[in-house]
Amino acid sequence: MRTLHRTGAGLLALALAGGLAACGDDNTKDSTPEATEESTTTEAPGEAGTVEVTAVDYAFEGLPDSVAAGTKLTLTNSSTAEIHELRAFLLPDGEERSADELIVLPDSELEQLIPQGPPTAELLAPPNGGEMILEVGDGTLADPGRYLMVCTVPTGADPDAVLNAAAREVVPGGPLHFTKGMYAELTVE
Repeated sequence: MRTLHRTGAGLLALALAGGLAACGDDNTKDSTPEATEESTTTEAPGEAGTVEVTAVDYAFEGLPDSVAAGTKLTLTNSSTAEIHELRAFLLPDGEERSADELIVLPDSELEQLIPQGPPTAELLAPPNGGEMILEVGDGTLADPGRYLMVCTVPTGADPDAVLNAAAREVVPGGPLHFTKGMYAELTVE
């Protein structure tokens, strides 16, 4: 199974803090994201279902603010060139900072927030509406709490290289997608 250089909190922390220099020349947060559409939709708490999320360059569309525990996420990709992912990390109880604040934390602080090991869910969606690939889990968010959703694919990365990358392999490309605004938060009730 391909895990694309992002297994464990340390590498995610580096990716989120812009420390994976091998992924591109400019891993700093883009102050003018190309797409930052935020959702204000809320699923009916108490009834789990399926939420279809669409990855666009560079945002998640259709991702509600909150869902019921047991809700399953699916991911489609509307991009014709970029491969996208949705990685869901359960944040610790009591963590109140926004996703905007979390993704710019220093590595040492972010490593304390993100649990060791794989994310709760990782969904990969090839360009041109390719079939979703389940990397970690089946997309179900079973545990209540607040989740940080990110895409750590390098901008402009060859989709085939991403799909064929071995664990912890760095795939060449530009800034990671989250630096262009492809991150969100979601509460599971």
